[in-house]
Amino acid sequence: MKLLNRQEVRRIAEAVIRDPEEHTTFDERGAVRSVQAADLTLPADELEALWTPMNLERLARTYWKYLSRVSLGLFRVVYTPTERAVVLVMRPFVLLRFRAPEYSIDRDRGIVRWRIRDGLLVAQEGHDADGFLEIDVTRFPEAEPGRARVHVEVEIASFYPAIAFRIARWFYANTQSRIHVLVTHGFLRSLARLDLEESAVGHFAEPPRADVAVHPSSPAASDAETVNVGDTPWAVVGALAAAVAVGVALALRRR
Repeated sequence: MKLLNRQEVRRIAEAVIRDPEEHTTFDERGAVRSVQAADLTLPADELEALWTPMNLERLARTYWKYLSRVSLGLFRVVYTPTERAVVLVMRPFVLLRFRAPEYSIDRDRGIVRWRIRDGLLVAQEGHDADGFLEIDVTRFPEAEPGRARVHVEVEIASFYPAIAFRIARWFYANTQSRIHVLVTHGFLRSLARLDLEESAVGHFAEPPRADVAVHPSSPAASDAETVNVGDTPWAVVGALAAAVAVGVALALRRR
């Protein structure tokens, strides 16, 4: 069940972007590290109810669903028992491929991490290397009675972008990197609704105690089936394509 009724969407939390000063950097090998972050302030009882492995898994699903939604469904995420693949509409157009997620949660911190395998956006140097994408949520002491604060970071590290190796770093920094930052900021701001998607896999459908660390070796359910997350609204895509075509036709006619 949703945390909120979608027909009456309201913001329960306050989300403020808190990126580090140097949020996107290259190391000497050409690997990228990019961190986008936000502070969420919300009622303490809401945070207590949310702080479970099940909701950490739902947060991960929410991230993928948001990516699909803002791309009008052109980007989809294919779940299998061993990997997660970001595809352009369908295979074989795999942009990014990750290993299955790793979860860890205790009283003050929750992390979900996907290790990078390969994909069209990954240079050969980054295939099955030490790159990863992760969402890191940290609890802080209550700022005021009845109000809680959490810091949420979305980090991609040791990522070797193919576009930077094949063209130039500045081109990557002003195209793919900027898009990643904008999408991630949108995702972080959307968390103010506390509207988490239902898990596509349901590893932790029965939430254990939040004070016990949880790892992928102790799932509550199996993810043996392939799941495709994302729907392409072809009517909207068709309308946008038609509008572009009409615009181009009018411009040519005027010339």
